[in-house]
Amino acid sequence: MIGRKPWVPWLWMSPALLLLSVYLVYPVLDTLRRSLLDRRSDSWVGLDNYRFIIENPRPLVGDTHSALLNNLLWLVLFPLIAVPVGLILAVLTSRVRYEAVAKSAVFIPMAVSFVAAAVIWRFMYEFNPNIGTLNALVQEIGGDRTAWLQNPNAPYIWLTERGPDSLPGPLQLNNFSIVVVAVWMWTGFTLVVLSAGLKSISTEVLEAARVDGANEWQIFRRIIIPILSPTIVVVTTTLVIQSLKIFDLVWVMTGGRFETDVVATLFFKQAFVVRDFGVGAALAVVLLLAVVPVMVISIRRFQFQEEIR
Repeated sequence: MIGRKPWVPWLWMSPALLLLSVYLVYPVLDTLRRSLLDRRSDSWVGLDNYRFIIENPRPLVGDTHSALLNNLLWLVLFPLIAVPVGLILAVLTSRVRYEAVAKSAVFIPMAVSFVAAAVIWRFMYEFNPNIGTLNALVQEIGGDRTAWLQNPNAPYIWLTERGPDSLPGPLQLNNFSIVVVAVWMWTGFTLVVLSAGLKSISTEVLEAARVDGANEWQIFRRIIIPILSPTIVVVTTTLVIQSLKIFDLVWVMTGGRFETDVVATLFFKQAFVVRDFGVGAALAVVLLLAVVPVMVISIRRFQFQEEIR
């Protein structure tokens, strides 16, 4: 029946296509339109809003350059830490007796909402050592208290002879402190996914390598990592997309203050605090343009893997 009536599949897909059009396609097109209008979406201004982002005329209100650099920091640092840590934990937990318990303990933060995690870690980073767990530990070992999120006056960084106050915004300690929270949450995700991929590796291959004289490091580097490379790419792509659209942690922990703004928080400020809908929409489009290439590359890789199977 479907072969004789080609409109039948479209009939079944029409509810989904309608929902996608209303809740995805239309908002994207409307955001593109608003990004070319003035702050109240009344008059046509062309590319002025994008020029505003590039020229950054009001850095005290919203530093667009700092937000873009912060997103770049997240893009590099977040996957670079979370994926290797998850991979190492996946290998280690597969060799302990209570594997399920160990994995559950690492995965628990993933079950916590981003807002709840941000509140928990705000207490962890609290300057008052009677409340802040981290500063209490620092004082116990003889160190000085640090305002991890608010004041970037942290101890001197070993990579430079200058204090953190003279470092660019993205290299301030508070940005790294928020990235740590994201790593704490998402390591459980990387652990579970990579552990599933690890289970798919034939034990015969590993035993054959051991019989041939390969040590555990050689097995990990030359067998496990190459076989897991498709899974690692999937996990990394997920974390890259998450790093580009990060919002909850930054907004709850600092509100974007102290040079911690990312594109998503700056978009929220411009659109709903400053009430400049033109610049806000332009920032949303910039964020969309950053995410789309990652998704396209990921989809093409999936298609390539399906073709070679």
